[in-house]
Formats: sequence, structure tokens, C-alpha cells
Amino acid sequence: MSQTGRIVFGQMDEVIYGTPADVALADLVQRAGAQRVFLMVSGTLNRETDEIEKIRRALGNKCVGTFDKMPAHTPRAAVIAAAEQARADGADLIVTLGGGSITDAAKAVQLCLANDIRDTAALDRIKAPLPVAPPTVRQISIPTTLSAGEFSHISGVTNEATKTKEMFRHPGVMPKAVILDPHVTRHTPMWLFLSTGIRALDHCVEGVCSNESSPYGDAQALHGLSLLARGLPRVKADPADMAARLDCQIGAWLSMAPLSAGVPMGASHGIGYVLGAVFDIPHGHTSCIMLPAVMRWNRSANAAKQAAVAAAMGHPGKDASEVLDAFIRGLGMPRSLAEVKVGRENFDRIATQAMATPWVPRNPRPIPGPAEVMQILELAAG
Repeated sequence: MSQTGRIVFGQMDEVIYGTPADVALADLVQRAGAQRVFLMVSGTLNRETDEIEKIRRALGNKCVGTFDKMPAHTPRAAVIAAAEQARADGADLIVTLGGGSITDAAKAVQLCLANDIRDTAALDRIKAPLPVAPPTVRQISIPTTLSAGEFSHISGVTNEATKTKEMFRHPGVMPKAVILDPHVTRHTPMWLFLSTGIRALDHCVEGVCSNESSPYGDAQALHGLSLLARGLPRVKADPADMAARLDCQIGAWLSMAPLSAGVPMGASHGIGYVLGAVFDIPHGHTSCIMLPAVMRWNRSANAAKQAAVAAAMGHPGKDASEVLDAFIRGLGMPRSLAEVKVGRENFDRIATQAMATPWVPRNPRPIPGPAEVMQILELAAG
């Protein structure tokens, strides 16, 4: 049978790995010709470590402002606040140092600046799939977690009024460069580092298992999966193991190859969006809870692909959902909805809302309605 496909490449110029973040950033800013750099950073890192100050020193008088008040799940109001500050400071480049919520926020800020968005209601004008003006102020990302949103052209923003996660997208919001420095992840709480590592692992697994997977995405996702499967337990055993941390960062980078090339995710991501927006569950934990259940439910539709997942994780011939379950438990992560206080009384709402996400309708085993989502939730109930 002949293969056909289309691979979409993002608008990222480069990834720098293993070089100290401040050194790499100074070189990138100089080569970009930026003069007014606006920082969007973790408030904890700004208050409690010298990581942000090292970045400011590297930038010198090119640093024109710092925003460090982005909550989890990237709420609309905080995106507007950051955009207003960046606009007032005359930013010509945004640099992020922090987790996925900050990365996503900066992507949305790029669109706010380019489309003159100045209040939360106006964000409706640029919500996907509406056409939007391309960003003119680009982004450089220095991630401290493994959720890997810096390799995507999609920004997930929470609408506080409706408690839904909304997608804002444009090819140009993908950061122009990413710096992977394992040393800046030392301050990330272990639960957050490990759980976002499972989020990256979820990208790999759902990318490989998709009905729309590609040889390009599979090659990178399967190698990313093996790096994460080896690296995450090593970091848990020895938090000072920088080589293991960098393996995890590179694994997270590779995990995004399917998604950034246009391969859809599945029900783990889709249900996870609802759990994050409605119940404020960290995205890493949503993957820890949902991925094994989704794999078990999907097994009849993609057993051969699931076998490749188990093999990449070092367990050829084993059931992939059981391999994932044991791996996630071994890292000490939550494995059921009950563990995060989500009971069956919420399942109907979750199932209905999940159908409206981009990913549940493209799950490899068809999900025609909320009843099938309810079956998956029962597998994850605990």
C-alpha cells in the first residue's frame, strides 16, 4: 500500500541544549538584534532564586520589564495584564523562563500585541480558527518543566467565565528559539518535573498511537519515549543528575514532533483539558491519571502501535497500559480520579465537555458521544 502524508514544519529557528541559559540567551538576543527584551518568568524563581537575575545580567540594559504573576492554566485576565505591560514597555522580544503556563501565555501575548487585543472579551476575536494577524514580537523560551508547549504553535488559555481551555493558534507564535538548560530545572518541584515528564510521555504515546501518525513523528516520539522512560526514574533517584535531566528535556522536545507536524492527540489530552480547566488539576497529573485508561480502552483499535510503545519503554511483549500504569506508579504520581478528588458525580459534565475538545473526536478508537468518554472515566475512577 502506498503511503501519503504531509508534514508541517514550525517556524522555530533553533534549539540550544546543554549550554547555560544566560550564555545562550545573550548570544541569541544579539543575533536577533533585539533592543527591548520583556521577561515573562516564574514568580517563585524570581523571588527565591538567582536564575532570573542571571538572565537580567546577561541582557544588561536591553531588559525593559518583567512579568512574574502568571497563574497555572494561563487565565485570560493574566494574559491581558502581561500583554499590556509588554506593550507599555515597548517590547521587541519576549523571553520566558518557567513552566508551560508561562510559555503558553507568551504565545498568546504575541497575538494580543499583533492584533491590538486589550481586554479579555476581545480575545474572542483571535480564538481559533478565526484568522489573525501574525506576531511581530517573537519569543524565546527557557522551559523549567517537561510539558514541551514551547515546541507548539498552539497556546492554551483558560476562559475563567466558562471554565474552558481555549486554543489560540498561529504558526508564528512558535518560539523562534528554545534553550534547554538542565540546571534551571533544579528548582522545579520534583512532583512537577516528573508529572510534566509524563505529560511529554503522553505526547509521545498519543502521537505514535494516532490513526494519523507519520514515520517522521513516530521516529522522534519513540526515541523521546525511551529517553523519558530511562531519564525520569534517574532524576527521581538522584535530583542532581544533570545528564538525566537533559535526557528528559530532549525527550520532551522529541515528544512534540507528531503534534507540531500536525498529528492529532487523543482522548487523554482531550479529557485532560477538561480536568485542568474545570477542576484545576495540573496537566501533568491529568496525563498520569488518564493515559493508561485511554490506552486500555483503545487497545482493540491499535494493538500493534501499543506494542511499539511498550517496546520503546523497555518492555517488549507487555501490555502498554499496564507498562504505563506501573511506570507512573513507580514515580509516585496519582493514578486515579479519586486520588485528585474527582468523583463519579462529575463524570457526565466531564464527558459532555470533552466532546467539544479538539482531540476526543480524533481519538484512534472512535468516540461518537459522551457515553464512550464515560467508559474511559470509569477505567480511571479508582
